[in-house]
Amino acid sequence: MLLPLATACSILDSDQVRLCRAVLPALHPDGAALSVRSVEAGKAANSVAITYKRDGSSAHAVTCRFGGGRLSGDRQTLAGLDADGETFGEVRLLLLRRFWLEEPLTALAAPAVSEEELAHLPRLSRGAAVALQHLLAALPQIAIYALLAPAYALIYGLIGRINLAFGELAIIGGQGALMGSVAGGMAWSGSPVAVLLGSLALALAAAATHGELMARAVFVPLMGRSGQAILVASVGMAIGMREYVRLAQGTGNRWTPPLLNTPIAVARADAFVVTITEGAAATVAASLLAAFALVVIMRRSPFGRRWRATADEPRAAALFGIDPRETMIQSFAIASLLAGLAGFIMTSHYGGIGFSGGIAIGLKALIGAIAGGIGSVPGAILGAIVIGSFEALWSAFFPLEHADIAVYSLLALLLVFRPGGLLGWADGMPRRV
Repeated sequence: MLLPLATACSILDSDQVRLCRAVLPALHPDGAALSVRSVEAGKAANSVAITYKRDGSSAHAVTCRFGGGRLSGDRQTLAGLDADGETFGEVRLLLLRRFWLEEPLTALAAPAVSEEELAHLPRLSRGAAVALQHLLAALPQIAIYALLAPAYALIYGLIGRINLAFGELAIIGGQGALMGSVAGGMAWSGSPVAVLLGSLALALAAAATHGELMARAVFVPLMGRSGQAILVASVGMAIGMREYVRLAQGTGNRWTPPLLNTPIAVARADAFVVTITEGAAATVAASLLAAFALVVIMRRSPFGRRWRATADEPRAAALFGIDPRETMIQSFAIASLLAGLAGFIMTSHYGGIGFSGGIAIGLKALIGAIAGGIGSVPGAILGAIVIGSFEALWSAFFPLEHADIAVYSLLALLLVFRPGGLLGWADGMPRRV
């Protein structure tokens, strides 16, 4: 069964569209062939308007009204129905809900996506469409990698050590986004965009606060130490933060309702339609903007110049008045904001994440940072995009259970032929600026 389609500017709820399409066969019990022509938002709030044809000739129009918006408990309750200008009464609505919409196989009777709905889409070959769909579905995950990878690079460039706790910082940002979503749902239940902005603000605040505490309590005091003290401390911080989140939220996962989840059709291969959701497109755009802003900051801003000077030669930088400790704290602040944005994407797109998910996400992002050149911020972003895209394409054409093996094999081959990473030095020394 194909997902209901909508235009890119749509504010439709995909579940409400699905239910309204499922109503159509109940209006024509004679088994007539139905072909949907258009799906759009109705004039009233929380309503869906559908125009369709019966037996390829006669045109009909239906408007479904629902009990609430995207954050309401009644968002999937059919509260009103107009069919060709006739308004259904309470008794007919009750019978329709009870004996049709609540039946488990009703959705299979809904009319499939018609040629008229798909006519504007570009055509692709079957293989190209499948590959594109996997890439689009993986974009939020690639965005998460591309935000966490430069966080690793920012700290490694200064001290030559990896902070393994950034995955846990992303989890804390995700938990902040979850609390922001709950609070925003109570305050702005009719505005998904306002809820998402409030959720984003709390995610960034939670990650930045915990990141600065981590920097001041652990990493700044250990900056001058030799050996692996910082690496060992980061392992301890990762374990401690994981337990901290577990004690704070419990072992069970917490989930938020889907927001901006209407699929947008972008291409087709016969009956197969390639889609991306509104939320995925928005989060990917925000991630690209954040990555671009970070590159500009590192190249053009006074902080970027101080960071490069400290990364190249910290003692010489200190002689010119650059405080390496303050540079470290500022780097942690930026890296923590990136982790918070990654956590926001986890919660807003996937609905939530468990307390133990930080290590898996962090390691994949670290692989991207190493592949791109661990001391290079642009290289880390590029490496994360390459690793994430390779993982998505592998899952499109090869067994999914072998995806991790393929990713680690790709990293090994890359380091054999390019030891410093994509934007690192070819002789094996990672490029530090």
